[in-house]
Amino acid sequence: MTPQELTSEKDYCSTSLIALEEDFSTDLTLETYLEALSENESHTPAFDAIETGSAKRRGRALDLAVRKLALMEFKGKEYVEEYVRCQHRSCCSPNTIRNSQQGLEAFIMYLQATGKSDLKEIERRDIEGFVEYEQDRELKLSTVKTRLAIVKAFLRFMAEKGLIGEEVFPWKLKIKLPEALPRAMEPEDVDRLLATSGSERDRAMIVLLLRTGMRIGELLNTRMVDVTMREQKILIYEAQKNHLGRVVYFSDDAKAALEKWLEKRDKQQELLFYGQKGKLLSYPAARMIFVKYIDRAGLSHKGYTLHSLRHTYATDLLNARMPLEVLEKLMGHTSLEVTRRYAKLKDKTKEEEYFKAMAIIERRQRDGDQQCDCELQALLEETQLLPSHDQELHEHP
Repeated sequence: MTPQELTSEKDYCSTSLIALEEDFSTDLTLETYLEALSENESHTPAFDAIETGSAKRRGRALDLAVRKLALMEFKGKEYVEEYVRCQHRSCCSPNTIRNSQQGLEAFIMYLQATGKSDLKEIERRDIEGFVEYEQDRELKLSTVKTRLAIVKAFLRFMAEKGLIGEEVFPWKLKIKLPEALPRAMEPEDVDRLLATSGSERDRAMIVLLLRTGMRIGELLNTRMVDVTMREQKILIYEAQKNHLGRVVYFSDDAKAALEKWLEKRDKQQELLFYGQKGKLLSYPAARMIFVKYIDRAGLSHKGYTLHSLRHTYATDLLNARMPLEVLEKLMGHTSLEVTRRYAKLKDKTKEEEYFKAMAIIERRQRDGDQQCDCELQALLEETQLLPSHDQELHEHP
């Protein structure tokens, strides 16, 4: 294994681990944060509170992982504990720590079922067998890929400590996921959803998700100090999925819905949206709000989810001719390729040109060939799909 291949594999594992925490904003770099501080110093304590809360959640996740590992009887489990503690020191998110513990626990249970009792006895075929075992359990491919990435990262940790040999590492074992299209809502369904009545809080949540493209976890953790009504923007200091900070903006209809909720909400509460006794709204509670809204709108049979609002946001902006590079920042994606999926979903230019050309073809079959052939050639030249007859073709160097 060459150093280049080792570096490539490390990058692959790191990227996979980031992906296991969620999909798709202007990056909130140190410069933009300091600029925000100069404009509004009141954000300083809020940012400190967010950092403190995040550290506490990481600590709780680590404590839970250590307690669960203590219940297992397997030689080498102390290396797993050392690994998750290393993740905690590196400020990995609570989700990363939890997923690592759960994935490695599943791997150890598989090893026990095969008769092994020590992590140092691992062979390459054990990793291959674990992947096949997880696939046979009919887990989602994304879950299997995530667990493979967790095991690879842990094995790299073991190899760096000299506990296992490099020959154990499954360098070429990768799982390719199908490139499924995002599920966006149809325009008429969006109209029906927005026309549905509900409480001020619930409507504000639905409209904000639709107009900002925020992930539900980001919205539920938004505090009042993160919202600027005058500039119609929300600061996301740290995204739960990829830790990228960004700024999102909301439209006039979202502002109107939010203003109605602000008139009703308890001014003493720190969170923008909260549950009973000011507690953080859970994802299941937010999902039930959305399900009730969808049901009242008569759209239950469509299979829409909370994340469909984010997909709809991206699709609508692309249809309005927003550049992909801008949308990538607003969505908080780490790669333009992720954003490009939406271009496949709703390419209005491609759709319009297809139906324009098809109308000419159908008219040719009905009225005759000659005139329609000229129309079709003119259309192709206009859209630069083909050169004109008198235009000479040149070879590319």
